[in-house]
Amino acid sequence: MSTTSNPAASPDQRSAAPALSCKVSASPHDPLPSPAGKKPAPPCTLVIFGAGGDLTQRLLMPALYNLAVDGLLDDSMKIIGVNHGERETREWTDELHASLQQFAADKASTFHAGKLDDNAWSWVAQRLEYMAGEFELDDTFAKLKQKLDQSKGGNAIFYLAVGPRFFKPITERLGKAGLLKEGDGANGGFRRLVIEKPFGADLASARDLNAHILSYAQESQVYRIDHFLGKDTVQSILAVRFANAFFEPLWRREYIDCVQITAAETIGVEGRGKFYEQTGAFRDMVPNHLFQLLGVVAMEPPNSFDAEAVRNKKADLFNAIQPLAPHDVVFGQYEKGPAGVGYREEPNVAPGSKTETYAAARVFIENWRWAGVPFYLRTGKRLAARHTEISVQLKAVPFLLFRDTQADALTPNVLTISIDPAHGTSFDFNVKTPGPVMEVGPVRSSFDYGDFFAERANVGYETLLYDCMLGDATLFQRSDSIETCWCAVDDVLHPKRGGALPLHGYAAGSDGPAEADALLARDGHAWRPLQRKAPGGKS
Repeated sequence: MSTTSNPAASPDQRSAAPALSCKVSASPHDPLPSPAGKKPAPPCTLVIFGAGGDLTQRLLMPALYNLAVDGLLDDSMKIIGVNHGERETREWTDELHASLQQFAADKASTFHAGKLDDNAWSWVAQRLEYMAGEFELDDTFAKLKQKLDQSKGGNAIFYLAVGPRFFKPITERLGKAGLLKEGDGANGGFRRLVIEKPFGADLASARDLNAHILSYAQESQVYRIDHFLGKDTVQSILAVRFANAFFEPLWRREYIDCVQITAAETIGVEGRGKFYEQTGAFRDMVPNHLFQLLGVVAMEPPNSFDAEAVRNKKADLFNAIQPLAPHDVVFGQYEKGPAGVGYREEPNVAPGSKTETYAAARVFIENWRWAGVPFYLRTGKRLAARHTEISVQLKAVPFLLFRDTQADALTPNVLTISIDPAHGTSFDFNVKTPGPVMEVGPVRSSFDYGDFFAERANVGYETLLYDCMLGDATLFQRSDSIETCWCAVDDVLHPKRGGALPLHGYAAGSDGPAEADALLARDGHAWRPLQRKAPGGKS
């Protein structure tokens, strides 16, 4: 994770700054120029298992293309795509090209507007190679080893863009084929293994998966990826906290009343009913994505941005999470409503499904900084609005000054860090309204990234891939933290008494089940509405 800082551009410079990377000329022997202050990643071969899958087309290849546009890939880099089914490299390349062109047209805000840069795509395409192979056959890995033995420097990254059932067999065969062995012979170099979530389905399976992987690879070689940590706005939380003198002194139980972390979606399961039936909202989001946001919000300051310094502080924080009890969690499932059909009417969903599409939790952290402060987490599908954000609510001021005025219910001071789809920060506070009477009204001060910084094409994987190539594990999860997070939720997944948590219905397009409101109401708090108006009545 880069920690260099750049001076803010002037207003004139910002208005003139291009939102897209400029076109460059490139050939197989002419490296693309890298931006000032950034060095290209070292030479390596990126092996993608699952080359024909949605993850490769939708996220990995766009991210690699954007890194190429920025000149952050070494000129000798190779990308080998491994998948079952025979096909020519040209066929795979054409398929990726068509997919990228579609994304360029459809996702201007997160990828690239208008059209591809033909020179940059040509640079990437010349480095692609398709290899047919079954993930559970030794011959596949023998053939892969032969290819890697011929590569420059011997550096290789194995990206498991596959379903979790293949994590073990691929790792095992990589290990037995000697492909994870580092620094041996003239072509010796680094060997790294990137594994997507879900990393286990509970504490027992996560421990088993960790043990299996670490029997073939060292912990330092394993990069457990959580794409939430690749978002600039998530990484910016550390800057907001530790680069501003007026935030950190207040970032503690003496001043903070509660913290809300929300990841709300308006979409349903979108044809992924079969996957969702096996997972549910809680497993899919809480012990990974939402806990990662909790980690960057609540961790203690590290003494540097060294990977282990940051990960040690996160590990300390996760260890301090009080294990969740069933009464601190609410499950919901969307039913037919203004936003569409109910979950049980979705394709590949059982008619009587008990799978939750909404989960809310009350979390306490047992340490000196946060003792007694509730952290409220919620996530769900088919909700009223799309928000991924963190809201930090400060404690109320004493009311003595305003006892004899109309200001008898002051609006709480709330700092909101918007992660998706908005990117920015806002702060709600109180001022005197115009007029002769001491009457207080709420206002909001806000900052949007687009007002200060030129837009950059980004799908969220660029930083993660680049850091992995550099060997910077700051934004990746360690085995101990993975297991600690699963441990904190194990009694919810496997209740020792009382059976499975009840499932509460909520209308598609609403803010969620009423029982989630009651979870906060017993502490005297309330969720921030998903559809809300700015102070003064503006939307």
